Amino acid sequence: MTKTDILKSEEWQKAVDYAITDHDIERQRKLLGFDQAAKTREYIQTATTDTIRNFAHGVGDDNPLYCDPDYARGTRWGSVIAPGMMAAQINAPLLGDAVPDEIKALRKSLFKGVHVFVSGSSWDFYRPVYPGDTLYSFNGEETCEVKSSEFSGRSVITVRRDVKVNQRAEVVSVYRILRVMTERKTAVKKGKYIAIKPQTYTDEDIAAIDAIYADEQVRGAPPRYFDEVQPGDSLGKMAKGPLTVTDVICFHAGGYGFVPYAPTVGRLAHINRKRIPAFYVKNEYGVPDVAQRLHWDPLWAQAIGNPMAYDYGVMRENYLFHYLSDWAGDDGIVTRVHDEIRKFNYMGDTQIITGEVTGKREEAGQNLVDVAVRFTNQRGEETVTATATIALPKQTGMAMYPEVPRELAKKAAQMMARHWELSRKRK
Repeated sequence: MTKTDILKSEEWQKAVDYAITDHDIERQRKLLGFDQAAKTREYIQTATTDTIRNFAHGVGDDNPLYCDPDYARGTRWGSVIAPGMMAAQINAPLLGDAVPDEIKALRKSLFKGVHVFVSGSSWDFYRPVYPGDTLYSFNGEETCEVKSSEFSGRSVITVRRDVKVNQRAEVVSVYRILRVMTERKTAVKKGKYIAIKPQTYTDEDIAAIDAIYADEQVRGAPPRYFDEVQPGDSLGKMAKGPLTVTDVICFHAGGYGFVPYAPTVGRLAHINRKRIPAFYVKNEYGVPDVAQRLHWDPLWAQAIGNPMAYDYGVMRENYLFHYLSDWAGDDGIVTRVHDEIRKFNYMGDTQIITGEVTGKREEAGQNLVDVAVRFTNQRGEETVTATATIALPKQTGMAMYPEVPRELAKKAAQMMARHWELSRKRK
C-alpha cells in the first residue's frame, strides 16, 4: 500500500475525521488548576545504578557522574545520580482521592483522535535523584491557548505541570510540558514540510561530525567556578546525529515510556486497542498499529503531512541537559531550563548544539549563571532555542539547589501523606 493508497483508504479517512471543537476547548479550560495523583506506572519506578546508566546512554551521555559508580563515589554527591530530566521517566503509582465525576466528564473523549506533539518544556530542579529513590508525581493542566498556524490550521497549546516527589515527600523537580494538538487532516492538506528531502552524507560529511564528537569534553571533576565565567563565554559545541531509527529505539530502551498510550505486544495490544481504538490506524499491510509510529514509520509520517519520521521532542530536551551538565561539571547544578522546539528533527538530520553565557548574578545565596542555547541542523535551521540557569561554586563554597516554594512543598507532603494512608488501608 502506497502513501496515496493510505490517504484514500476508509481507515485513513476515519483516522483524520477527528477535529478540534469549541466544546473540547471549553472542557480543557475547565480542567485548569485541578491536580491529581498520577497513578501511572512507568517503565522505571525506582532508580538504580543500572537504570540511570542505561537512560544516560539512551541519549548518548557517557558522563561518569551518571554512569560510573566508582568515579561518582569521589564526587560531592558520593554516588551516581540521575541526569535531571530522567525524573520525567521515573514514576510509581501515587494513591489519591477519587477524581470527581465532573472532572471525569470533562475528560471523556477529550480531543479524541487529534495529533499531539511536545513543543517544549520548562524544568525547575530542587534536588538530585539517587539510586534507591522512588518517584511519584501529581499533575494538572495550567494553561490552554488556541492558535492558528500555516502548517496545522487551528491548534490548541496546553501546559501541564508535573510535580515529581520522592519517597521522603521531597519535591525533586517540577516539569511543565508544552503540548500542541493539531488536526491530522489539516496537516495533510497543508503539507508545509513535505518538500524536505532526506539528507545524505559523504564520508567527508561524517568525518566532520565525528571531529565534533572527538572534541567534546565532560567538565567532570575540575570545578567550573562562578568567578571564572563571564558573559559572552562559549559553552562549546556538541553534535547529535545524524538521527536514525536506532536512536529512537535506544531512547525507549533506556527507559522512555509510552504512558498514557502504552503501545504493547500481542494480547496486551489487543486489550489496548479496545481501550483506545482511535490510537490505532491500519498500516500498509492492513494491520492496526499505533499512531505513535510516525517516529519510526516513514510512510505513516508522510501520510500525516511530514516528509519522513522524526524524533520525540523530549529526546532533544535530554540532549540539552547533556550539553548543560557537561559544561557545568560535577560541582555545578542545572537549576532551571526552558526550551522551545521550533522545527522537526527528521531521520537523517544532524543537530549541532552551541551556547553562550548571557549573564551572572548572586541571588538568595546562590551564584547563578544564565545561558542561552540553540540547536542548528545541517540545513542551517534553528530547531531548538533554550535558556537555562546553572548554579556554580565559588572558590570558598559549594553550589546549592534552590529552595522549594513553601506552598508546593506543603502540597507535596499532603499528597504523599494521603498516599501512605491509602496504602495502609489496602493491606
